[in-house]
Amino acid sequence: MSAATPPAPRDRLIFALDVPTAAEALTWADRLGAAVEFYKIGMELLTSGDYFRVLEALASRGKQVFVDLKFHDVPATVGATLRGLRRHPVSFCTIHGQHDAMMRAASQEKGDIRLLAVTVLTSMDREDLRRLGIDREPSEVVVERALAAREAGCDGVIASGREAAALRRACGPDFLIVCPGIRPAGPAGDDQKRVMDVPGAFAAGASHIVVGRPIRQAADPLAAAEAIQAQIAEHFGKSMA
Repeated sequence: MSAATPPAPRDRLIFALDVPTAAEALTWADRLGAAVEFYKIGMELLTSGDYFRVLEALASRGKQVFVDLKFHDVPATVGATLRGLRRHPVSFCTIHGQHDAMMRAASQEKGDIRLLAVTVLTSMDREDLRRLGIDREPSEVVVERALAAREAGCDGVIASGREAAALRRACGPDFLIVCPGIRPAGPAGDDQKRVMDVPGAFAAGASHIVVGRPIRQAADPLAAAEAIQAQIAEHFGKSMA
């Protein structure tokens, strides 16, 4: 997918494969089947020792893979890490978006991987930022970091759907805006603070959404995933009409 080619609607749902073992990860892929074409694998699976086995297994099934390990280190180390990651079938990868030189080093080595800078975690609000010495609204910080990421050569950012509209205005039509913290039924009282529903995120300008617990914890996870896909199809059907 080039920067100018929009993703297919069914590729816009990314399922967060936040499980501790390879067996559970592949069971979820079997269970969800064609309802999910894009998987995010993160730190929890990394500790299993089977991270890359799962990555390769998903790719062999024709799935896209998002490596969400949020790299953050000195520029040379992160650049070398991206260079090594190119050996694997990876579509998206995250780094922290708080160090220009690190983002530039990663961008220079990313090859065909789409590099996403993490702006402000969706589990954080203004009070959390204030405690870190940043007395500003999350939306201001997110846009500032996104512009820096774009300038450094990143392909997009990770941000709440609440900031998607401002990001789309600031960063243009081809910039990837990948939104976690999606709660189809509204706030769920968990650790996510800046949440958005599915139609709202895409209406605001998200390119992709990341959904984990609302699918994993549903009474019928397959039906939950298909319901989200139906909402996405409806949105993009209307936007193209």
